[in-house]
Amino acid sequence: RPVFEGLFERYGLPQRIRSDNGSPFASITAPHGLTRLSAWWRSLGIALERIEPGHPEQNGAHERMHGVIAREIEGQPSATLTDEAKRLENWRLEYNLHRPHEALAMRVPGELYRRSPRRLRDAAPWSYPLGHLRRRVRKDGYVCLKGRSVYISAALRGSDVGIEQVGENEYQVSFCDLNLGEINLEQDPSLRPPASASDLAPSKV
Repeated sequence: RPVFEGLFERYGLPQRIRSDNGSPFASITAPHGLTRLSAWWRSLGIALERIEPGHPEQNGAHERMHGVIAREIEGQPSATLTDEAKRLENWRLEYNLHRPHEALAMRVPGELYRRSPRRLRDAAPWSYPLGHLRRRVRKDGYVCLKGRSVYISAALRGSDVGIEQVGENEYQVSFCDLNLGEINLEQDPSLRPPASASDLAPSKV
């Protein structure tokens, strides 16, 4: 997180971040695959996109970059870490500012890059609609609702969720704009995930 805070301060907040389905970006057990890192991103208004499992081509530009690094840098390591860091920085400048990319019509990434106008310091806490109960998720992943402890997710510890009453004993739980599921205090007071599929699939690009 401190690394991303520095990046967001320098380059602004992106509109979205695309990742694979592994740690620390995604979880196979938490609602919507949220982790502490990706939940923080969402709270900053960053949309989360995840490629389909086993389809690295959906993040082809990123995978291509790793392949080039493996061939040109990792395949011929320097004698010291300091020298390796200098080589990698020189490679980064070459890759982004001087080397034409076929996928960009032989332009360089630096020609197209624009810093985001959204600043980290300006990001406001997520505001839930009027009528929602706001509850802070405890370290153990639980919230207190009507005197009952309900498990939400340890990935959201320290974050606020919004809880809307939708029936006599039924409540819908949201994190930012994500529907986490429903709670029925009269029956089993545990979070039931929503029936709809996750909205974190990658865009068709």
